[in-house]
Amino acid sequence: MPARSNDHAKKHSAGWLSLAALALCMLGSACSREKQQEVQQLPDTQPNENGNQPNAAKTGPKNVVYIEVNNNHMANAGCYTMKGNGQPFFDIAIIFAANINYDTQAKKAVLYNNPNVTNVLNNKATFIKPLQDKGIKVLLSILGNHQGAGFANFTSRAAAKAFAQQLSSTVTTYGLDGIDFDDEYAEYGKNGLPQPNDSSFVFLLDELRKLIPTKLITLYNIGPAAARPSYGGKKIGDFVNYAWNPYYGTYAAPNFAGMTKSQLGPAAIWINHTTVTTAKSLVTRTMNDSYGVVLYYDLNQTNNQSYFNTLGLVTQKDSVRLSSGCLRALN
Repeated sequence: MPARSNDHAKKHSAGWLSLAALALCMLGSACSREKQQEVQQLPDTQPNENGNQPNAAKTGPKNVVYIEVNNNHMANAGCYTMKGNGQPFFDIAIIFAANINYDTQAKKAVLYNNPNVTNVLNNKATFIKPLQDKGIKVLLSILGNHQGAGFANFTSRAAAKAFAQQLSSTVTTYGLDGIDFDDEYAEYGKNGLPQPNDSSFVFLLDELRKLIPTKLITLYNIGPAAARPSYGGKKIGDFVNYAWNPYYGTYAAPNFAGMTKSQLGPAAIWINHTTVTTAKSLVTRTMNDSYGVVLYYDLNQTNNQSYFNTLGLVTQKDSVRLSSGCLRALN
């Protein structure tokens, strides 16, 4: 990574009427078995100790975080929650990172997971499932690896499809929620491989979307792939769910045809490297400009509750809590 309603009111009215009916039943008034069953099946609508509706939807932009799994524990993304409704502060946690490598014998691009990424994937009950159980989407980021292979230099749709199949298989095998693309460090031209072309990344996205139609595809807006946004009447915005600014401490909204503000993240924050003053300014601009994503990088086991609290009060209009004893070191 570089430096890196009315209906609502009606539902509550119906709930109070049903509770009143239950009270009459308990006092001996006439009440059918059907009415008792209806009342008993009502969801819990009592406010929590903070006076907020439990499990209420979180407001504000989505908070996305990259976690360097060579050094840090994925599960830490679930340690920070909103005080009012208990929802997780982070909406998307990204395993950083797997690689696109080049197999010189087979002469094709291959997906490579280093030992630390492999450990996360093979132990999804420890690293992935706890986050998903809290409602956090877990994605795998794919990064170049100095071997000449990248998302931008597939020379045919068939080659792009073959790599997309590897990505899809990984998503399915490990129960992931999607794939993130980061076109850095490919070193296009190495190993005799071609330079980037206009069709490659669009072909790759097109084929991957066919394979994982309901999963997330996200883009770290950097490199030759992101710089070639369309081909043959199709465009990056047709396939990508979210895209964000890759330069930490800065504010720059990606611009892809077909993507709305709700899908874009202009604020990029390197946790505790971007000062809290700068970070607050970035998220405030995000809110004022009505964008839908804030990007964070490098979550570790340090207690960052105060840092996130300052920002959560802006983006979610609520305090951020840290669950006691939750943060973990990798080893």
